[in-house]
Amino acid sequence: MAGVGAHGHTNPHLGVVAELAERGHRVSWVIPGSFAATVAAAGAVPLVVDSLVPDESRGESWPEDPVAGMSIFLDEAEHVYPQVEKALAGDPPDLVLYDIGGYPGRALAARWCLPLVQLSPSMVAWEGFEEDMAEALAFRNTPEHAAYQRRFRAWLDGLGIALTPDEFAGRPPRCVVEIPRAMQPNADRVDERVYTFVGPALDRRHEEWPADPSGTEQMVLVSLGSNYTRQPDLYRACVEAFAPLGWRVVIAAGAHVSAAEIGPLPSNVEVHRWVPQFAALGHARAFVTHAGSGGCSEGLYQGVPMIAVPQAVDQFGNAALLEALGVGRHVPREEATAERLRQALLELTESPEVATRCAALRAEVRAEGGARAAADVVESLLPA
Repeated sequence: MAGVGAHGHTNPHLGVVAELAERGHRVSWVIPGSFAATVAAAGAVPLVVDSLVPDESRGESWPEDPVAGMSIFLDEAEHVYPQVEKALAGDPPDLVLYDIGGYPGRALAARWCLPLVQLSPSMVAWEGFEEDMAEALAFRNTPEHAAYQRRFRAWLDGLGIALTPDEFAGRPPRCVVEIPRAMQPNADRVDERVYTFVGPALDRRHEEWPADPSGTEQMVLVSLGSNYTRQPDLYRACVEAFAPLGWRVVIAAGAHVSAAEIGPLPSNVEVHRWVPQFAALGHARAFVTHAGSGGCSEGLYQGVPMIAVPQAVDQFGNAALLEALGVGRHVPREEATAERLRQALLELTESPEVATRCAALRAEVRAEGGARAAADVVESLLPA
């Protein structure tokens, strides 16, 4: 398993790897040291590499510029591939799994002619993707992207890989998609010969969150993931919006914003650096999220309506999908005032129609197969 040292590129795969390990397969997971204990707990053998990826455990952030973000994956590939090739030279795998940013895995499979399966924690390409997304992909027409493509092409040429950069990064031969099919744009145009939707493998997520003894608590969780948390103004607006309603307001503020920076807090508001999000959502009545793929999947799995305040990349599309599905409200960042957030919360939590849609999608997502379905795909490609 070729991973990336980031929560959004690690957590979605833990259940799949745990299932494979329980079935008796030995899974070596290429990962930076800061995630070694996490993947080991899932049953994998950490293959620890020196990494260039921003270390979230030290408060380092990913860039918002798309070309700069893509370049990090290429920098990492150039740096990590030689380490992986050397480490596995005397112990070649039978099959390679790789995260969408785990380029060393795809390169290794191409060089050693091994079966290959991508694990995608986010939406995948569909027929007509480039045409439909032309506006969002306009950055591909910049000199910076042209330089990135030349460097990518040179790296592939140096390894003797004939694929184009776009084919290598975006067109896997086989892919297990770990998001709910409901969260995939244009799902009817996705090639089912290549992509298998299994939904999030969350039934194996072992987290704890204390339940309300009275059973009457109304809790809203506010979390912007791990990369877009420098938002003290947004947290402040959430306090102003929800605290007067008497709700318990739980804010996962990340490493860059303190409770003091948000301001004086009423007794029903608590600020944490991190919370076990999936477990907390099991007790929440609403979720303020940046609409990353992982958070959306967890919200749907737990049947919680979502207020989506997207920050970057695919989050804007995810926010629109949540609204179209009838389980969310898209509140643009510049419009996220206390009044707008409070209105969205009350609309979502007081609507019988929203409750019905949340329950239906919760059942649908849980029936998609998760880790077991993903492991079945992997095993079907293993050598006899």
